[in-house]
Amino acid sequence: MAPVAGTTPAGSASGATAATAGGGEGTSATGPGSGGRATGAVEARRRVELAISGMTCASCAARIEKRLNRLDGVTASVNFASEHAAVSFDPAQVDLEDLIGAVEAAGYGASLPEAAGEGDPSRTYGLRLGLALAGSVPLAIFAWISASRPPGWEWVSLVLATPVVFWAGWPFHKAAVQNARHGVATMDTLISVGTLAAWTWSTVVLLGGISTSVYFDTAGAITALILLGRYLEARAKRRSGEAIRKLLELGAKEARVLRDGAEVLVPIELLAVGDRFVVRPGEKVATDGIVESGTSAVDESMLTGESVPVEVGPGDRVVGATLNTSGRLVVEATRVGASTALSQIARLVAEAQAGKAPVQRLADRVSAVFVPVVIGLSALTLLGWLAAGAATTAAFTAAVAVVVIACPCALGLATPTALMVGTGRGAQLGIVIRGPEVLEQTRQVTTIVLDKTGTLTEGKMAVARVVAAQGADEAELMRLVAGAEDASEHPIARAIATYGRERLGTLPEVESFSARAGLGVEAVVDGHAVVVGRPGLLADWGIRLPEELAEEVARLEAEGSTVVGAAVDGAAVGLVAVADRLKPTSRQAVAELRSLGLTPVLLTGDNERTARSIAGEVGIERVLAGVLPEEKAAEVARLQEAGEVVAMVGDGVNDAPALARADLGLSIGTGTDVAIEASDITLVAGDLRAAADAIRLSRRTLRTIEGNLFWAFGYNVAAIPLAVAGLVNPIVAAAAMAFSSVFVVTNSLRLRRFRPREATR
Repeated sequence: MAPVAGTTPAGSASGATAATAGGGEGTSATGPGSGGRATGAVEARRRVELAISGMTCASCAARIEKRLNRLDGVTASVNFASEHAAVSFDPAQVDLEDLIGAVEAAGYGASLPEAAGEGDPSRTYGLRLGLALAGSVPLAIFAWISASRPPGWEWVSLVLATPVVFWAGWPFHKAAVQNARHGVATMDTLISVGTLAAWTWSTVVLLGGISTSVYFDTAGAITALILLGRYLEARAKRRSGEAIRKLLELGAKEARVLRDGAEVLVPIELLAVGDRFVVRPGEKVATDGIVESGTSAVDESMLTGESVPVEVGPGDRVVGATLNTSGRLVVEATRVGASTALSQIARLVAEAQAGKAPVQRLADRVSAVFVPVVIGLSALTLLGWLAAGAATTAAFTAAVAVVVIACPCALGLATPTALMVGTGRGAQLGIVIRGPEVLEQTRQVTTIVLDKTGTLTEGKMAVARVVAAQGADEAELMRLVAGAEDASEHPIARAIATYGRERLGTLPEVESFSARAGLGVEAVVDGHAVVVGRPGLLADWGIRLPEELAEEVARLEAEGSTVVGAAVDGAAVGLVAVADRLKPTSRQAVAELRSLGLTPVLLTGDNERTARSIAGEVGIERVLAGVLPEEKAAEVARLQEAGEVVAMVGDGVNDAPALARADLGLSIGTGTDVAIEASDITLVAGDLRAAADAIRLSRRTLRTIEGNLFWAFGYNVAAIPLAVAGLVNPIVAAAAMAFSSVFVVTNSLRLRRFRPREATR
């Protein structure tokens, strides 16, 4: 869901168990998670997102985060770039008022996002910047061009500098005072101390008639340059969050609901699960649902990044906010509000943006202690210069330069801005990155394990051939087998049941039914004991396939079909071959994964011959075949024990444990909710090529974060000694500090130009 206005269950994912048939795979959805991913029961904890006001640097965010985490049962992460706090808490120990009170006790403001509104801080900074420039430009002229100074220019400078320092710079002084009341210092403290020191020193010199330099121009220039940096930074930060805001704005605002046979236009908030609504050509689908009648082509590019419209008809699923391009559709709503695919994607992206990469936590720790250290260093610089016999003016200039140039703002922006832009761009391309830890994992991966059904293949099984045993009636064989499989939800079972219904009409009712995970089904149909599944299941019943059927099994499997045997009343009666077509992009996807330095491995429950046939078509050399659902996670673990860093791509309930066990889990978005919850990255489009795009985007985002942090750390490490040595004056220091922050944000914005595979070849 989007950033919530209120509390919602945290870490919940509906568990499920799939019954399987006909040589397929299935298991409980729950399984061990890696990286804290939840795939099972709903936890008692709740989650809320708070809009934070008053933050001006990374140390502010670190202070709020520390204060919130002191509360019993609270885990909080504060994002300086987005100005939000993601808080998970135990409602039995604290409530929302306690959270807001803790933030306010730290000297900042907190509210729910809806209450906070959509204010643009760049407007406020813009007004103050205008005044600061109007005053600081003539101040600079007076200071730099001594020949043209009018009489009494020092008094004019005092008049010009005072509103610049005290009104334009008021946000810095206000924040410094508020933080001082709580015994802390922030970047605003440095700016306030620097500008007030320059103004106060100059005023004392002027009023006292002391024959030495004044620094009104320094106080004005520092204020103007810092405000310019804040203004540009605020605008850039807003751009960095545009992707997720635009995503949330894509949803339909109204729906044409059918009431008593008539179309009634209602606000989207009044749409309920089970309502039937009409989507006309050119309109957006109001919410997630199933097409009841009508056929059309739906443009899903806003959600999946794929430009080719998808043909839909009765029984097909459609996603809210997608565009109906042609025919009229009647859709039954299955999900509304925060449970829709669009809202879930927005929630995952928002949670990812609220997280922190391990490297950012180091920056936070540095920022938390940086300001007090800088103030102490500035005082030592002043005393050191004076002790060395330098003029008071030179000592004062060096001390102010140290205060100004050392502001750690860039450190706080380095990770969150890149993460916001990278995850936002991913959402536009149908790639949902769950959190910042994922970025590190994408760089380390050496092997990528690919599920077959629904990942490499279409996932739509169809009966390719029916082979009746000698003396058996094919029609009766299909009637009983299709009747037994009709009780199962497995793709192979559905294909067989659909085939039987299309050719024979109504199927007989099942008197009893049992699914054997990964093996097949056992049922009683019309008084006959029917067993359908792998030869191993028939063997459990003491049933052996005749030689001619066994030879046919080998031939069909060599062609890439999945073959199940059928027995009625203890005798083998035939075979059903089911095939699943490869996705047309699978071969290209495997090639792209190889180009990223990954070794692809096919992991499937199919037999060796079928698996090898599929693998050969897409260019995969390593195959793990005949793997039962409960063994998938174990196979991933064995690869890890062999020293491989494993990524896993899957889409089914049976893939959830393996996705959770892998170092990096990628789920196909057309798959089950359980698989999506167990993964690190969701590929909304269902196109395996997006896996390569996701890894490429994640790696580029990580490189951007590292580049930002290198610049931010390097800037302070290099600049502070220069300021201590008196080689940088305060005005240059202010310009350099502002530039470092703007550079970090604009460097992150380059991720908006990331292009998927179509544009990179």
